Amino acid sequence: MSSTHGRGNIELLSATLAKAKSEDRAALVAYLPAGFPTVGGGIEAVKAVIAGGADVVEIGLPHSDPVLDGPVIQTADDIALRGGVKIADVLRTVREAHEATGAPILVMTYWNPIDRYGVERFTAELAAAGGAGCILPDLPVQESALWREHAEKHGLATVFVVAPSSKDARLATITAAGSGFVYAASLMGVTGTRESVGNQAADLVRRTRATSDLPVCVGLGVSNAAQAKEVAGFADGVIVGSAFVKLLLDAPDLPAGLDAVRALAGELARGVRRS
Repeated sequence: MSSTHGRGNIELLSATLAKAKSEDRAALVAYLPAGFPTVGGGIEAVKAVIAGGADVVEIGLPHSDPVLDGPVIQTADDIALRGGVKIADVLRTVREAHEATGAPILVMTYWNPIDRYGVERFTAELAAAGGAGCILPDLPVQESALWREHAEKHGLATVFVVAPSSKDARLATITAAGSGFVYAASLMGVTGTRESVGNQAADLVRRTRATSDLPVCVGLGVSNAAQAKEVAGFADGVIVGSAFVKLLLDAPDLPAGLDAVRALAGELARGVRRS
């Protein structure tokens, strides 16, 4: 299932999202940081969420100043960084998880580590590992030409993040530059009541779809099947991160953690099936 000649797996990502749509459901997208609780344990966790029912996995590249991540993911990142996680470990996680499962695996990272590592080197190595692309939450579209040139050359998706505050013209600029899918970010339970946040996310998806045919996947603080079902009612994909990470953090040992994330993935996978 892995890619050849350093070509990434954007086609696999698109086909996976299209398959979910053809089954009249949203795709389940799971997020897990590389190197947490260890590099090997993190790889096993990715396999477990896919075995449970996740369609796509985002691998977080741990960062010392994760401005967009909440306390749960920050804690996991801190554990991974103290364990000495490197970009090579992130790429190994992508490679081994993809080879074991055949699922599309993306990397979610802030721009600084890639900039330091080298854009050409990173895109070539991610593609060679079978990666499907990158989610770059802090890379402004207007500064993304170099990244996009290399990502396109290597068959990698460039996923940009949109927010409820994004104006329509801005959404059109972002979606025109992106590929794979659009990551619609909204935080359940942080701004206003949960109901209004749900409405805000639904409105963001509607406005984003008006600018693009790309699938729109929502990261909304979803942690259970009922919330997954709600978001699946208006989005092409449901992104779940902190809920998986918290289970691994709270587990007494790795086997218990793997069982817990596999079970949650199964529950969420039932939730995104709208019927």
